[in-house]
Amino acid sequence: MSKRNSFLLVLAIVLAISIGGHAQAPDLQKQIYQARDRVLPALVNVEPVKSLFSTGEKTHTLVTGSGIIISPEGYIITNNHVVENAEKVWCTLFNRKRVTAEIVGTDPETDIAVLKMDPAKVAPDTLPYARLGNSDSLQVGEIVLALGSPLGFSQSVSMGVISSINRYFEDSGDMVSPYNLWIQTDAAINPGNSGGPLINLEGEVVGINARGIFLAENLGFAIPINLAREIAEKFIHGTPLERSWLGLNFHPIKPLREYLGLDRFQGVLIANVEPFSPARKAGILPGDVLQRINDRPVNADFEEDLPTVRKIVADLPIGSPVNLTIWRQGKTLRFSLRPQPEPFRRFPEFECRQWGVVVKNISKQIFRFTGVPDPHGVYVSAIKRGEPADIAGLRVGDIIRKINGTPVKDLLAFKERYQQLSNSTEPVYLEAYRQGGTYFFLLTLNHNFPDQ
Repeated sequence: MSKRNSFLLVLAIVLAISIGGHAQAPDLQKQIYQARDRVLPALVNVEPVKSLFSTGEKTHTLVTGSGIIISPEGYIITNNHVVENAEKVWCTLFNRKRVTAEIVGTDPETDIAVLKMDPAKVAPDTLPYARLGNSDSLQVGEIVLALGSPLGFSQSVSMGVISSINRYFEDSGDMVSPYNLWIQTDAAINPGNSGGPLINLEGEVVGINARGIFLAENLGFAIPINLAREIAEKFIHGTPLERSWLGLNFHPIKPLREYLGLDRFQGVLIANVEPFSPARKAGILPGDVLQRINDRPVNADFEEDLPTVRKIVADLPIGSPVNLTIWRQGKTLRFSLRPQPEPFRRFPEFECRQWGVVVKNISKQIFRFTGVPDPHGVYVSAIKRGEPADIAGLRVGDIIRKINGTPVKDLLAFKERYQQLSNSTEPVYLEAYRQGGTYFFLLTLNHNFPDQ
């Protein structure tokens, strides 16, 4: 081909691309408008009034987040971290009407929460709600819109693309996500966007915005709507959100496979076995490789595969026998055990006004950090200066395990025992765990405070 003909061919291609791009631009803009208009009326600005106990005494703060109405009955999906520890939740709707909503359920493990408004108090007509899509159908490079109230600016829309559909995060502080693979997008997600919808150009919700990395440019993360829908439906239908627990912590198998030189070696490496767990009692050890749960093969080559394995375990029937196939030093072993309910449950902090102490349930992070032998008891999160707990010598970080000799298994048991004693001025004996040892404290109660 001559240079002249080559030049004419390149020119023709450039013109074709240019003309095609101009023809498609109005169509794309129209799609964006249509998607926006389908979802924006269902967008909610969420303002929880949260309780704080940093000084040992209750204070309140108002924060801002987002949510999306998912049904004409007034149900809203948002993030757990938006409404956690909230005493009251205000919602501002598309018509600027401000109403309260009740918390139907919260799940720290997936960072999903469900609220409910009373439709009769919202609008005379049908309440607008968004249509939920299928996050499994998302593709890298797909155009999406993030809706919410960044920094308190309501009814905001940002646009970007899907950067990844299976981003994995290790637990960090109170942000845990053992069952989540995150949708990564370069659509701007800022504080206040949390709980708002990530939508496709069909106007379907494909994710719930949850995280942003603020020292990086355009790195936002959303919870896949398929996972959010599963949790929300349980809350809406009143199904208890209970997860099975074996006491196993996993690592990917790939490094061990490469070390052993076994190309077809499958499974998931057991990195740790909790000392009081069903797995430990059954004889499973760190370094074992889990290959089957009942008759179902399990495999995790990479960290991105771990949430799937954890969810298989979490979905096992509590109390029903389960058979595990384990590889140990070249031998195949089989163990039978019964899953227990997940012991590390999160509840709102509880203020014991008469004692001058604030306590909360023992989380997985607290359990591992303190070295307490089992997750029984409550964690002291705040002490009020000059009150009985402070005078007795109780400190933040202690784990109260007994009240007047009676063991307290968790926060619910603690609250029940505390309320039984709340009208008494008799001394109270507490047994607490601190830095590997057991300590006793005598609380002298000179006065009563009515608990709210």
